[in-house]
Amino acid sequence: MNKTTGKIIKSVGGFFHTETSDGLLLCNARGVFRLQNITPVAGDNVVIDTTDSSPVITEILERKNHIVRPPLANLDAAVIVVSTVEPVPNKLILDKLIAIFENKDIEPVLLFTKIDKQEEAELRDIYRKAGFVTFAVSNTDNTGFDELREFLPGKTSAFIGNTGVGKSSTLNSLFPGLQLETAEISRKLGRGKHTTRVVELHRIPENPGEAGIAAAGSAGYIADTPGFSTVEAAKYGELASDDVGLCFREFVPFLGTCKFGGCTHVKEAGCAVIAAKDDGKITQSRFDSYVRIYEEAYKNERTYK
Repeated sequence: MNKTTGKIIKSVGGFFHTETSDGLLLCNARGVFRLQNITPVAGDNVVIDTTDSSPVITEILERKNHIVRPPLANLDAAVIVVSTVEPVPNKLILDKLIAIFENKDIEPVLLFTKIDKQEEAELRDIYRKAGFVTFAVSNTDNTGFDELREFLPGKTSAFIGNTGVGKSSTLNSLFPGLQLETAEISRKLGRGKHTTRVVELHRIPENPGEAGIAAAGSAGYIADTPGFSTVEAAKYGELASDDVGLCFREFVPFLGTCKFGGCTHVKEAGCAVIAAKDDGKITQSRFDSYVRIYEEAYKNERTYK
């Protein structure tokens, strides 16, 4: 048996486009994966049997993380794209996504778009104060991209966000060679059309300023992903109620220091997290999101227990 290793770049119609040291291979996957309820996804590192003319993926190497929607594995960063206007930001959905990625050990990064139409400073300050890396760009006047270009190399990152926030447009501005399809926001509905339908990893150029996407030897990968509606955001993952506090990184220094054991940090007397919020160390909007997410997780646990 002849074997090689590679990374799945995209999956279309049951075939896996897999990058190897010898070039790109179009592979099938062993039927045993279906029996094990495992699906190879973009980002997976795999072992390929190249004995026959049709290469076959025989093994999925250990994943450091995995998300079902969009189907991706082995991410270093989730770049959560948030438009300042059209569609308007939803802080609860944003905080839920952040918590889910924190729980999966994927670095959440905030990217604010359309800053030429609406000021982002207040919103950006909330997440800077919480300890997150943030960026702000305008595709209209092409500002704010240099810092983002410096951040991406050396990582496997996915651009994730609501339909119409400007993920594909931002990636086209970063790397013109991508030429990703984009669509205008619907004035009537206030949201965009789904233009990205397949999750695909793209290599980042060795020189971040060059146009196009490099071949072998580049400095990392980026993925555009299909947009989602507010309701669909829940499909990214679920959280146990006991884990929610740990997924709000600015809460962590205060966890375990409450006056009474078993504190849920929702409304208890002597709660260190609530005291930190009252002292301005935790923003009100982040605390409000925590309460909503915690109560939702607790309710789900009680319902399905």
